[in-house]
Amino acid sequence: MKAIVQHCYGGPEQLRLEDLRTPEPAADQVLIRVHAASVNAYDWHVMRGDPRLARVAMSRPRGQARGRDVAGIVEAVGTEIGDLAVGDRVYGDLGESEGAFAEYAVARRGCVDRMPAGLTFEQAAALPLAATTALMGLRDAAETAPGQRVLVNGASGGVGTFAVQIAKALGAHVTGVCSARNAELVTALGADEVIDYTRTDATRTGASYDVVLDLVGNHSLRSLRRVLAPGGVVVLSGGGVFQGGSLAGPMALIVKAKLVAPFIHDRVVVLETAPSASHLAALRDLVESGYLSPAIDRTFPLVDTPAAISYLEQEHARAKVIISVLG
Repeated sequence: MKAIVQHCYGGPEQLRLEDLRTPEPAADQVLIRVHAASVNAYDWHVMRGDPRLARVAMSRPRGQARGRDVAGIVEAVGTEIGDLAVGDRVYGDLGESEGAFAEYAVARRGCVDRMPAGLTFEQAAALPLAATTALMGLRDAAETAPGQRVLVNGASGGVGTFAVQIAKALGAHVTGVCSARNAELVTALGADEVIDYTRTDATRTGASYDVVLDLVGNHSLRSLRRVLAPGGVVVLSGGGVFQGGSLAGPMALIVKAKLVAPFIHDRVVVLETAPSASHLAALRDLVESGYLSPAIDRTFPLVDTPAAISYLEQEHARAKVIISVLG
């Protein structure tokens, strides 16, 4: 099979389209004929080994084939799989095992579920990691309730576009932070207010919020806490953008938050996500109920995956960037 592989850390030039052996599913896995995948900040972080502190644990990228988000058709099932069958349309997050940027991929049952009805493979591939992050941040970590005020920093990004919609589905009043060129998109997704970060610092407007979801990592923890209403919560899940390489990147804010959280009265949550079929099922319900719709910026063919990641990491992208594997 054809797959996008990487043998050492570096830029998009390290990615190659090569032939690999088609994987065989283990007892608890399914083999997926990949139709589409999507690009996340995670992909360029792993590709570059950025921040450099991450290389302490791994001297080179884990595995060969890149890519987490996948959508396709079940080609074969392991002996322990009883609720999925060959021919089922599925989507999911392959987690750190990766391998979505390929013609075939294997996934544990807990990482995939049936696709939402009415979506194309490209739309379904946009959902898993980004929408799960938004769901876990707003519903699970922040316990967002109707009538609360939510600030989404990075509202036009992959996670942000889902966060705006999920916050609205939970009954919140949503303020999205993005650039002026993306304000129309964020408003169309349901944001009640939009702040152009190039003109206004969202942490200095005098407004207060019950939930602050930070997806960028460009503000200090003190600044984010400044806009919290009494009893509010800051949720951190910033992937950042590539700025020539960093030692700690968004990890600096996250590490600081973990250190100071026990000693401050404000609630601060560092979001940790993991592939989950139950979250995929919840996202499917939101899509099929009309509350959630993937926003797609551009679609690239598999061979142009390096260009797709470059497009994302240089902050030119908005919403999701898709890899079409089987058109």
